[in-house]
Amino acid sequence: MAAEIKYTLSGDNTKVEFVGAKPEGKHNGGFAKLKGFAVASKRDVMAGKVDVEIDVGSIYTDTDKLTKHLMSPDFFDVKNHPKARFVSTKISGTEKAFKLTGDFTLLGKKVAITVPVTVKQDGETYDLSSEFKINRQDFGMTYGTGKIENEVLIKLSIHARKSDIAGLGK
Repeated sequence: MAAEIKYTLSGDNTKVEFVGAKPEGKHNGGFAKLKGFAVASKRDVMAGKVDVEIDVGSIYTDTDKLTKHLMSPDFFDVKNHPKARFVSTKISGTEKAFKLTGDFTLLGKKVAITVPVTVKQDGETYDLSSEFKINRQDFGMTYGTGKIENEVLIKLSIHARKSDIAGLGK
């Protein structure tokens, strides 16, 4: 088996979810469609890479009215910015505290972020998970300032399996 394994990522094996909050409560949501890849090195977790493009128009939330509003220019402006993308630049740390660094592009603005991740890989599977917060204003999303919290919780989980290895599966 090669030293590097490339897994195909899709909405079937990768989840990008979020929790937005305001004083009256919170809303859960996510994105149903995405595509990309994760590269795992059999010998070194820190040699791994993640590149994922999110179809922002596939957004969903716990209420239809909110979903429609989030698609508008007030938030994600899906018509003018239909895609968001994360491209990793490095994985650092130790097994107990890995950090994934990369460029996240949303609403046409690229911001470098570093987030804590848990990574497990064995050649048959590649699992990466993280929970972290981003500031929506860093991407120019300012609607509702003072009424909606600027920090948004992001939940990321990749559960790629042997059938997702590029060229073998889907």
